[in-house]
Amino acid sequence: MARILCGTDWISEDEKCFELYEQDLQSPDYSGFHRYRAYRVMRNGKITEFREDLGSVEGFRGSDQIVLLGGVIDQETKKLEILHTVGELREIADQYRNHIHFDKKELAQVDNIRLR
Repeated sequence: MARILCGTDWISEDEKCFELYEQDLQSPDYSGFHRYRAYRVMRNGKITEFREDLGSVEGFRGSDQIVLLGGVIDQETKKLEILHTVGELREIADQYRNHIHFDKKELAQVDNIRLR
């Protein structure tokens, strides 16, 4: 049986955050692809997601989609331990996006990789 993810329309900078991810998705109004940042936080014992639209993917050329984990699940006890806040993961994501990591074409030793 599929699980339904709960949504929310607000988050707090100091709230514990299990995961942050940025992903390119079709916008709801079909105006093209946009970069969305999603935060997964705990609310009433359930993982709840907040999404924000960061704008057209055109503004993120050469910037990878990312996933940052802010917590872990103990495989034996199945308990969730959250180690970061919304504000901390947002800061890490911004630093990651603005940092040049390596040249993908050089790593693959080819010239015909098409970067977005």
